[in-house]
Amino acid sequence: MRHLTHRALPFFAASAAVLISVAVVVSAQAQSAQPAPAAAGPSPKKQALENRKAAYTLIGNYFRYFGAVAKGTVTYDEDLATKRASRIAFLSGLLDENFPEGSNFGEPDSKAKADIWSSRADFDKKLKDFQAHAQSFAETNAKEKGASDTFKAAIASLAQDCKGCHETYKAK
Repeated sequence: MRHLTHRALPFFAASAAVLISVAVVVSAQAQSAQPAPAAAGPSPKKQALENRKAAYTLIGNYFRYFGAVAKGTVTYDEDLATKRASRIAFLSGLLDENFPEGSNFGEPDSKAKADIWSSRADFDKKLKDFQAHAQSFAETNAKEKGASDTFKAAIASLAQDCKGCHETYKAK
C-alpha cells in the first residue's frame, strides 16, 4: 500500500497543479472580461420606417382579397373576410407612431416623400380618414357579410384613401 501511495503522489501532484493553473486562468479571465455590449438595434427612425413598411405591406396583402371579392373574381368567405378586415383596421391604428419627424431622410428603402413632414396636417388628416374608413369597413363587413353595394362602397372608400395618399405622399 505504501508503494501505491508513493507512485500515486506524482499523479496527484500533477493533477493538483493542473487544477490550480486552470483556476488561476479562469479567475484572471473573469476579472478582465468586459461585459459584452448590448446588441445595437436600429435607430428609432429606422425602426419607424421598418414598422410602417411592414404594416403597409400587410394591409395591402389583406386588402387585395376584398378587391377581388368586389370584382367578383373571388368568392366571399365570411371567416376570411372578417379576419382580414379586422387586421386592416388594427394595422391602420399602428401607423400614427411610425411617421416621426425625420424618419425618412437618408433612408434609401423608403418611398415616403418629404412632403409628409412639410405638409403634416394634411398627411395626418389623410391618415385619420384612412383609419376611420378601415374601422368602418370592418364594421360594414361584419354586418353585410357579402359583396353588397354597401360592402363595395366601403371597399371603394378605403381604396380611395390609399390612392389619395399614395399620389401625394409616396414616391413612385
